[in-house]
Amino acid sequence: MTTWNQVYDPFGNAWLSTFAASLPVIALLGMIASGKVQAHIAAVLSLILALLVAVVAFGMPLDLAWRASAYGVALGLFPIGWIILNVIFLYRLTVEKGWFAILQQSVAGITEDRRIQLLLVAFAFGAFFEGAGGFGTPVAVTGAILIGLGFSPLAASGLSLIANTAPVAYGALGAPIQGLASVTGYDPYILGAMIGRQLPFFSVIVPFWLIWVFAGFRGMIKIWPPILVCGASFAAAQFLISNYVNPWIVDIGASLVSMGALVLFLKFWQPKEIWASPALRGNDPSIGYGTPRPVSLGAAVPGDLPKVGPLGRTATSQEIMMAWVPWIILSIVVAIWGTGWFKGIVNPIFTWNYEVPGLHNMISKVPPVVEKPEREKAVFAFTYMSYTGTGVLFAALISGMIMRFSPLRLVTAYLETIWVLRYSLITIAAMLALGVLTRYAGVDATLGLAFAGTGILYPFFGTLLGWLGVALTGSDTASNVLFGGLQKITSEQLGLSGILMASANSSGGVMGKMIDAQSIVVASTATGYFGQEGKILRFVFWHSIVLACLVGGLVMLQAYVHPFSAMVIHPN
Repeated sequence: MTTWNQVYDPFGNAWLSTFAASLPVIALLGMIASGKVQAHIAAVLSLILALLVAVVAFGMPLDLAWRASAYGVALGLFPIGWIILNVIFLYRLTVEKGWFAILQQSVAGITEDRRIQLLLVAFAFGAFFEGAGGFGTPVAVTGAILIGLGFSPLAASGLSLIANTAPVAYGALGAPIQGLASVTGYDPYILGAMIGRQLPFFSVIVPFWLIWVFAGFRGMIKIWPPILVCGASFAAAQFLISNYVNPWIVDIGASLVSMGALVLFLKFWQPKEIWASPALRGNDPSIGYGTPRPVSLGAAVPGDLPKVGPLGRTATSQEIMMAWVPWIILSIVVAIWGTGWFKGIVNPIFTWNYEVPGLHNMISKVPPVVEKPEREKAVFAFTYMSYTGTGVLFAALISGMIMRFSPLRLVTAYLETIWVLRYSLITIAAMLALGVLTRYAGVDATLGLAFAGTGILYPFFGTLLGWLGVALTGSDTASNVLFGGLQKITSEQLGLSGILMASANSSGGVMGKMIDAQSIVVASTATGYFGQEGKILRFVFWHSIVLACLVGGLVMLQAYVHPFSAMVIHPN
C-alpha cells in the first residue's frame, strides 16, 4: 500500500474546505449543547460524520480512516478511561465506608464558607492533581469532593472545569511542554519559562473568576483577600519555578504554596458573612443556568453543612485523619507514577509497543503544515504499569485494604463501577477516536491553516488555535503536538518569535480544557450528572471563549507593545 499524502484544501476553496473540516466539531458540540442527545450517542454520531468527511471530502482511504478510528478508541480507553474508572472506584469505596462524609466534614472544618472551599478544593487541590497526573484526574477528584460538600452536580462540574485551566500547561509533570518541545525543537526549559510569563496573569484572574461565577460580584468582592492570596501565591510560585527551576514540577510546587498560604491566611482572617449555601448564585442547578434562586448569606443554613459523620456524631480528629488517608495515598502514588525515574524503571519491562498495521508510517503530513513531508507514526505504547490510572488503582486497592474491604467486595465493587461508567467509557473512546481520525486525515490542519492566515492579528488567532486544539483533542499535550510545528513556521514567516507563539498555543489551549467533550464527560461522570452534559457545556462555554480571548489579547501585547514585548524570549 502506498503512502497517502494529506490534503488541506480538497475543494480548492479555503472557506469551503474549512467549513467541511469543522462539521464534526459543530455537530458534536451542537448535539451535546442541545441536551436532547445523550453524550455517548452524540460522540458516536459525530465520529460517523467525521469518517464521512475524512473519506468523502478529504479523500482519505477508508481503510486508513477506520484504522485511525480504532487507534483513537484504544487511546481513549488507555490512558483516559483507565484513569476515570479507577478514580471513581476509589471514590465509591470511600463513600461506601463513610470516610468521604468525614472528609467532607473536615474540609468544612477549615472553613464553612463555600467560596473559600472552592478555592481550596477546585483551584489549589485540583492544581496538585493536574500537576501530578493530569488527563482528567483533577476534575474527577475535585468534582467528587465538591459533590460530597453539598454542591449541586452542575456547580461541582462547571466550577471544577473552570478551576482546571491555569495549571493545565504544566500538567502531568510537564507533559504538554515536552510534547511542544518535541515538535518545535525548542528547549523545553525555554518554552516552560515563556509560558511562565503568560499564565501567571491568569492564575491570579481565574480564582476571582471562579468565585464570581459561583457567588456573583458582590459575593466575590467580600472575600477578595483570600482569593488574592490563593491566586497570587500560585502565580508567583508558577513564575519562579518555571523560570528558575524547571517546567516539570511547576503545578505541584505552586499548588502546595497556594494551599499553604491560604490555610495560613485563614488563621488570621475570616469573612464577616459566611456563604453557607452551595447553590449557584441566581441559578437552580436542577434546571440549569439562568433560573433565579435566592442564596443564603449569614449563618449556616441547617442541613447545608455536614455536621455529623457516619457514626451519627461529629467526627473525631483520628477519624478525620483516617478519612484523608486514601487521598494522601493517591497523591503520593500519582506523584511517584508521574516521575521520569519511575517510568524509566517500569517502562522497559512493562511496555508493549504495537505498530498499528496499515496505519503506521502510511500517512504523510506535507507543507505548509510542516517544512518538509513527514510520515505520521501510529504506535500504541501500552505502558500499562506507568499509566497514571494504574497508580490510581494501586492507591484504591491499598486504601480498600486499609478500610478493611474484603477481596471479594473489592472485586464486586470494581465490576459495579465499570457498569456505572459504561456509557462514559463509550463516550470517551468515541471522542478520542474522532480526535485521532481528524488528525490523521489532516482535517485539524485545515482548521489550523485558517487561523494561520490572519496576518498581523496572528498572535491573537494563533492563541485561539491552541484553544481550538484542546477543544478538539481534550489535551493540551495533543494540541501542542498537533499545532506546535505550524505555530513555529507561521510565526517565523511573520517575523514573530516562534517561542512566543509556540508557548501561546499551550497557554491558549488551557482555556479550551473546560469545553472539550472529554473533560465534560469526566465531570458529569464524577458528579453523577451523566446525561446532562449539555447543561455543563452551556454553563462553561462563554467563560472558555472570553478567557481564551483574554489570553490572546495578552499575547498580542507581548508581540507588539512595550513593556510586554520585553517579556518575550526570542530564539537564538
